[in-house]
Amino acid sequence: MIVWLASFPRSGNTFLRILLHRLYGIRSSVVFDVDGVARRVGEALVGYEDRPASYDAMRRSDTVHFVKTHWQRDALVDRGDRAICLMRDGRDALVSWARQRCEIDPPQYRSVLQGMIGVPSATGTGSWGRNVLSWSGELPAQTVQIRYEELIAHPVAVARHAVDAVAPHLSSNGDPEIPSFEELQKIDPLFFRRGIVGSHRDELPEDLEELFWSRGENREAMELLGYAR
Repeated sequence: MIVWLASFPRSGNTFLRILLHRLYGIRSSVVFDVDGVARRVGEALVGYEDRPASYDAMRRSDTVHFVKTHWQRDALVDRGDRAICLMRDGRDALVSWARQRCEIDPPQYRSVLQGMIGVPSATGTGSWGRNVLSWSGELPAQTVQIRYEELIAHPVAVARHAVDAVAPHLSSNGDPEIPSFEELQKIDPLFFRRGIVGSHRDELPEDLEELFWSRGENREAMELLGYAR
């Protein structure tokens, strides 16, 4: 069985993987050739594992295989798969991703952010709005959505709720120690950067926010998720 850990970048996926590993001993693989996050912050911390088999073989297995993806929902995802979808205010996710992409060249932040907002691709990660909408349509019944703000406010309860929805037979490790945001920052202060809700308020230029809202898929996704302009 496959459970997708799906999100647009910088929407809490890494923190969720850490929680799943601490709470359940769950190890997760990725759709990408290289798990850059696991290499950066530590494979043991996120509970990384190589994909053990083909997607079809994992799908047929009695073992639950958790696979992280930042891609829009595509042909890799089968109707019988299960999914945990992480959703974050698109403005916050975009400014955070742009900051990460510009760590070695901060002056490029504005141009990188503008490019991210305007990306037209129908494949791969794509735009924030297209990505979110692809994981918000007709999905398998055993799909659960997690809001970023809920995850950081009540991490253990939210993670357990998600696992109960997609793999209720899995047993928790009891009451393990969950790293605080301050502890994660000590590991990598640039990756675990702010961890707040509303970071766009002082990081998203007004004209680029107008550009964000000018995209129909962004407006539709924000309205769907209940994020106000």
